[in-house]
Amino acid sequence: MLSLCCILALLASFCPDTSGTTAGVKVKLTQKGLEYGQKIGIPILLKKLKAIDLPEMNGSVGVFLIGRVAYSLTGSEMKVLNVRLPQSAVGLVPGIGVSLIISDGYIDTGGNWRVKFLGFISDSGTFDLSVCGLTITTTITIKSDGTGRPMVRSANCEASLSHARIRLRGGASWLYNMFNGYINKKVRKELQRKICPLVSENIQKINSYMKTLNVLKKIDRYAEIEYGLTESPVVSVSSTELSLKGEFYNIGVHKKPAFAPTPFSLPPNERNMLYMGISAFTANSAGFVYKNAGALRLRITDKMIPRAFPYRLNTKTFEALIPQIAKQYPNMMMKLLVKAATAPTVTFAPNNVTLQANTTVTVYAIQPNTTLTTLFILNVDASLSAHVYVIRKNLAGKLKEQLLFLYPSYEQTWMHEVLNVLCIYEPLL
Repeated sequence: MLSLCCILALLASFCPDTSGTTAGVKVKLTQKGLEYGQKIGIPILLKKLKAIDLPEMNGSVGVFLIGRVAYSLTGSEMKVLNVRLPQSAVGLVPGIGVSLIISDGYIDTGGNWRVKFLGFISDSGTFDLSVCGLTITTTITIKSDGTGRPMVRSANCEASLSHARIRLRGGASWLYNMFNGYINKKVRKELQRKICPLVSENIQKINSYMKTLNVLKKIDRYAEIEYGLTESPVVSVSSTELSLKGEFYNIGVHKKPAFAPTPFSLPPNERNMLYMGISAFTANSAGFVYKNAGALRLRITDKMIPRAFPYRLNTKTFEALIPQIAKQYPNMMMKLLVKAATAPTVTFAPNNVTLQANTTVTVYAIQPNTTLTTLFILNVDASLSAHVYVIRKNLAGKLKEQLLFLYPSYEQTWMHEVLNVLCIYEPLL
């Protein structure tokens, strides 16, 4: 039963509750997705069922002419030999969790038996037990525990068995098998009584796994993301919706940005198995973090330019545009440092994404002794807007608008030449 977690595999991203926080990411699992999880989970469940130990069964039955016969089917030796679950179904229970129905199940098991009767006669041997017509109906509730992590529990469990047939071997089993109809009836009732506690115990084991779920994921040496639940899962008749925090932080430093998430909702579509929505807050928190870490910078050198390109990154190339640079720093290689002046911002609209970035481009001349001399600094304000869409299950986009503003950061002796160049080329950008 522990593998019931596999049926809920797509819900395994459950994380700590951060109540009162607006979600940055939302995930919706539909009934279709749950059924897909069932197809994956049932074969694994069958494998796990073969590995569990059945509980020991002790009791007594009244046998004609013999009297009370005490029997024991030892749990330490009872192993599941074969199991089949030909019919199963999962569904959503609004406001509660997931329902599981298993019907017409079949289990073969075996182990050791012992009997004692007439106060002094005892015997032992092995047995084979076949159980058929197994039906289990249970509801798995999904809540948050004290730490905010998800907690599952079996509720409203019902179980029944159509038949239980035991065959004793060894000892005087030839004699006892003449009366095994008594034992069959007793074992069926006893086993039926223990099924739901066994289901509950193994579902409870899932919580041990849930408690080990990470609440924070390291992305790289700069950033980590917190993806805890901001509220308990919302279960409707056709889907389960998870609200996740989805906020980036610098490693070990959880500094809040100046902006906050705004509420958003997923579309009502439920044709697919899984839907995911990422807010601008999540994307912008990533930009905020990487800007603070100094990671949004790029150094461009001549080695990065393809050899086939006719222009090289040196002062000679700039001679036609800004002669003063070539005169003052003749035949020197150059380097560009592009870095974000502020954190980039993303805004989402239906089928549209807009990115705004403010950067500086520092242009250096590389002296013969490798010293860098600043030639000039450009401020670059860019706004890019793209139409996004899905084509053949792939996310695609088409650039709609691009605005680029360039202006010098400070005055230099040749800055008027830089301004002239910008005036010439800005309409082409």
